[in-house]
Amino acid sequence: MAPPATIRCCAAALTLMLYILIISPSSSAIYCDEDDCYDLLGVTQTANASEIKKAYYKLSLKHHPDKNPDPESKKLFVKIANAYEILKDEATREQYDYAIAHPEEVFYNTARYYHAYYGHKTDPRFVLVGLLLILSGFQYMNQMTRYNQAVAMVKKTPAYKNRLRALELERSGGVTNKKKSNRQMDKKVEEDLSKELELDIKGTQKPSIWELLGVRFIVLPYTIGKLLLWNGCWFWRYKVKHAPYSWEDAAYLTQRSLRVPHDAWGNIDESTKEDLVQRRLWVKSNLETYFAGLRKESKRRR
Repeated sequence: MAPPATIRCCAAALTLMLYILIISPSSSAIYCDEDDCYDLLGVTQTANASEIKKAYYKLSLKHHPDKNPDPESKKLFVKIANAYEILKDEATREQYDYAIAHPEEVFYNTARYYHAYYGHKTDPRFVLVGLLLILSGFQYMNQMTRYNQAVAMVKKTPAYKNRLRALELERSGGVTNKKKSNRQMDKKVEEDLSKELELDIKGTQKPSIWELLGVRFIVLPYTIGKLLLWNGCWFWRYKVKHAPYSWEDAAYLTQRSLRVPHDAWGNIDESTKEDLVQRRLWVKSNLETYFAGLRKESKRRR
């Protein structure tokens, strides 16, 4: 049996097909609604460009709002102008003729229509900017939702409540008010104190605009330039001049050798970092010796 998600997708696709095939009379209707573009201009399908243009000018003089104030005539003029826009261009006229001859190809004819009328009118740069804005918006909302859920879970843990209580005692000088009448005030104090606590939540962090896809795309040239400059300085300092590694660069090599994420590396205490850097783990033999020692220690503890 197919999964429920697959069944729903198939049902949605079938509904769309039925809507287009049953509710929409024909694929050519998207051009001039229910009217025939040639009939609106009073010409045949074999008429040339000159005949179509002459017929349009004749009808526009008769039905133009400046010449004819009748509301029905104004509506007819809009249809006539639309029909002329379709038939005066060879490409759109060819598409319209194809739609008339092949009404069963609904999806193909519809796609060609929207591509002809909106594809060339839309600047790809605006499409890219809009897409980045939409993706960045969804990215920010997703990160904020995950962060809020993680914070809510942390606030329910005993460790967080103990930290909050300790901070309250520190602010009040070791005196707490336990009167029941002050519960609402205690709740407000709890909210104020919770803002002072820096929550270190592994696996998630508060959303930052600098991490959004759109912002990263905008600063991409700067990021690439900075990366090239950094690599150039590294090559000159350590490959050409053979200078000893600075502590920051040695720490970077150690972090990369151990494949420790940046956030996790920041949470390691300084003494442990110092010990790891002193081991020179970016050297393959030192790294293998270090891992062998960890495996040996793990077996001993078992």
